[in-house]
Amino acid sequence: MNFLAHIYLSFDDSEITLGNFFADHIRGNKFKHFPDRIQKGILLHREIDTFTDAHPIAKQSSKRLHKNYHHYSRVIVDIYYDHFLAKNWDNYSNVPLAEYVEGFYDLLGDNYDILPIATKRMMPYMIADNWLLNYANLEGIERVLNGMNRRTKNKSRMNFAILDLEEYYAEFENEFCSFFEELITFSKQKFNALCEN
Repeated sequence: MNFLAHIYLSFDDSEITLGNFFADHIRGNKFKHFPDRIQKGILLHREIDTFTDAHPIAKQSSKRLHKNYHHYSRVIVDIYYDHFLAKNWDNYSNVPLAEYVEGFYDLLGDNYDILPIATKRMMPYMIADNWLLNYANLEGIERVLNGMNRRTKNKSRMNFAILDLEEYYAEFENEFCSFFEELITFSKQKFNALCEN
């Protein structure tokens, strides 16, 4: 899953949210210096990714893209799924998306000193372009895919993946909705288990 889903699946716990958000910027077990609940957020992030990668619905979404994007297909699906979460946000939260993401950006600012360097580098772009809010529209997703393609030096051709999203929009949305209900249940169970320890 991509940024918005990981933030959402932290269930409004600030420290879990931080760890779940920046976990991809942490290698191996190099997180023991963080406060306990941030460590648990990192572990929750990894559980979510493992569940997602193995899930037949997410695999089905990825398979549709594999011919054109090979191993980048999973990354693209993560971005698509964040689009559908943002687009259908009112089904999952009583807090308007704009207000929710502003609260998250404030959380990052309040905890800037402990963020990994890679997160600190990314943060100004994320906030200036309001990535999380703009996931809700296709223009925002197209910008993300273009940016990802540039980062791979145009090898991934991910900039063309907006066309696949438009062509198979209903299929991807249906897959997201089915999968995300299961992911919420799984994540809540893992969240509760981690927080009990």
